[in-house]
Amino acid sequence: MDYQTITLKTQNDIATLVLNRPAVMNALNSQMRVEIAHAVKAAEAQARVLVMTGAGKSFCSGQDLADGGNAATLDLEATLRDEYVPMLKAIFDCRIPTIAAVNGPAAGAGANLALACDVVIASDAAYFVQAFTRIGLIPDAGGTYWLPRQVGAARAMGAALFADKISAAQACDWGMIYEIAPDADFTAHIAARAGQLAQGPTLAYHQVKQAIRGSFENSLDEQLALEAKLQGRCGETADFREGVSAFLEKRKPVYHGR
Repeated sequence: MDYQTITLKTQNDIATLVLNRPAVMNALNSQMRVEIAHAVKAAEAQARVLVMTGAGKSFCSGQDLADGGNAATLDLEATLRDEYVPMLKAIFDCRIPTIAAVNGPAAGAGANLALACDVVIASDAAYFVQAFTRIGLIPDAGGTYWLPRQVGAARAMGAALFADKISAAQACDWGMIYEIAPDADFTAHIAARAGQLAQGPTLAYHQVKQAIRGSFENSLDEQLALEAKLQGRCGETADFREGVSAFLEKRKPVYHGR
């Protein structure tokens, strides 16, 4: 695909997807949603970790309200079903680790696009806002799914109703994101974090995602059975054999994602 609203580059097993509409704070339009879904699947096939970030000083300002006509003609249900769901599912189902590198404001659907990733790392200049009620809507793009799981019902409800800005520091304190990094060092920090995952046991990372996600729905017995099943798969990999050999030989393991 010839991308018009994003860029995708792969180097050293790290795929970097940049939301590239800085003139509108990387707002999501119809074309961008299609391109993101395509790029995530392409990255999955050619890299061992995916980083998603924004061009300029913003991560993503959410839905481009100028896209698709005026408010009276927008079919929001169809837009979410036909355009947002494929994009979000591509990210959620991605077999390699995904990092949202939130370099600036993440608002509305842009905030929830970040939360769809496995790990969210934010610049200390970033903030998050569930801005939907400001225009008479509810959080969408997975916000009502991811947010309460990460911060609890009380904080999710308050964030949705009041539509307050949540600083990167507050988001980290709440458990909404994994960590924050100084804006001046943000690019280097993300490169180091992505590099760590790109050199790791890729298949094990995929099993980690399945295990942690399954725990929200499973009973203890079901989760213990799932752990055993997924651990069995890990035990059959070349990376597991390499990890054990490296441990016994007191050296750094060299994983190949196999």
